[in-house]
Amino acid sequence: MLTNYIRAAMTGATYELLDDGTFYGEIPECPGVWGNAETLEACREDLQDALEGWIILGLRLGHTLPIVDGIDLNFSKEVA
Repeated sequence: MLTNYIRAAMTGATYELLDDGTFYGEIPECPGVWGNAETLEACREDLQDALEGWIILGLRLGHTLPIVDGIDLNFSKEVA
């Protein structure tokens, strides 16, 4: 499930070539997740590393993560 979430989120990433010749990428559905590197492939790797850290921290802190491509990583607390 986690791998599919990361794959789906990365599919929604946007990239641009900056004036300084580096690449910038972000995932609009995941606020604050971005990467920057000298090549597009390195930018993708940087972006995925940022996404993975963002997911781990979000889950650990109990944040509600966006549902990406129907994949929901949020824990539902059931009332007994």
